[in-house]
Amino acid sequence: MKPHFLPLLFMAAAALQSCGNGNAASGIPEQTSIPVRLMPLTSSASAASIPVSGTFTTDDEVLLSFKTGGIIQRIAVKEGDAIRRGQTVAMLNPVEIDAQVQQARLAFEKATRDHQRAQNLYNDSVATLEQLQNAATAMEMARQQLNTAQFNRNHSVITAPRNGFVLRKLAEEGQLVQPGTPVLQTNGAASGNWLLRAAVSNKAWAAIKANDKASVEIESVPGKTFSGTVARRSEGVDPASGAFRIDIRITGEKPANIAFGMFGKAVVQTSGNAAPAGWAIPYDALLDGDGSSGYVFVTNNGKTAHKVKVTVAGMEKDHVLISQGLENAGQLIIAGSAYLRDSSRIHIIQ
Repeated sequence: MKPHFLPLLFMAAAALQSCGNGNAASGIPEQTSIPVRLMPLTSSASAASIPVSGTFTTDDEVLLSFKTGGIIQRIAVKEGDAIRRGQTVAMLNPVEIDAQVQQARLAFEKATRDHQRAQNLYNDSVATLEQLQNAATAMEMARQQLNTAQFNRNHSVITAPRNGFVLRKLAEEGQLVQPGTPVLQTNGAASGNWLLRAAVSNKAWAAIKANDKASVEIESVPGKTFSGTVARRSEGVDPASGAFRIDIRITGEKPANIAFGMFGKAVVQTSGNAAPAGWAIPYDALLDGDGSSGYVFVTNNGKTAHKVKVTVAGMEKDHVLISQGLENAGQLIIAGSAYLRDSSRIHIIQ
């Protein structure tokens, strides 16, 4: 009977060997757990106080210039002068532009006479309808040229667009300037429309929303705090500073001793309900990053790892800001992620 049992023994041995190497392709036995390190996840959605600093400005700064080119005859203001709406602040030498206006006026008067003469000849059946229409067209073209010359003449004088102050004087009397060359920079600071313009980090920008309350301190008014609100926040990074920008408008009592470019500080009170949930995680925990998305491993029971997709909101110096994907996660795996797959067994190390 031995010959009958030998094939059965070989088949059983092959079956046992096959079962023992079920996970050989993966290189990790089924019962092996991966050592990992964990980090508790804490959302940043709660309200917070964010300190910021910046300089004061207004949202109505304007560079004043002439419509036409020429030689500056007079600049009637100096830097720091208060100005009122409609006040003449600079003018060009009017000789050239006045001559252009006079030429356009004479051309219009001649075209008007030619049109009247053509009208009389047409009434006497001497001139044709085409000749009369051509004379009417020439008269209208001369009228528009006169309007253009008069418009340029009016804009060879700069008047203040609103009440405010002269911030900078960018040209001098006797200087030849081209059309559109800035001559003066002004703002409407006389109306008290002050803004504290501050640069903030990615994380602070994500937490701060429009209309968030702020308390503002000004160096020229020591010991006093002014109320303000976030008027706006930039939707892109300032290429000069590499940071985001927010504007805080002073509300309530207006400060008296304040000037353009003066340094100020503020504390913004963010509203937790308005701010989106967010998490700051180490760079090493983010896998397969692609633009604004990536993957991380998390665990809820400390025994099994799960791979979840997350949305990247920004990056700071030493961590990544996540805006979505970790709502239902208990702990984040920050070490050992490279050896994990979804549903891998893990054990925690300190």
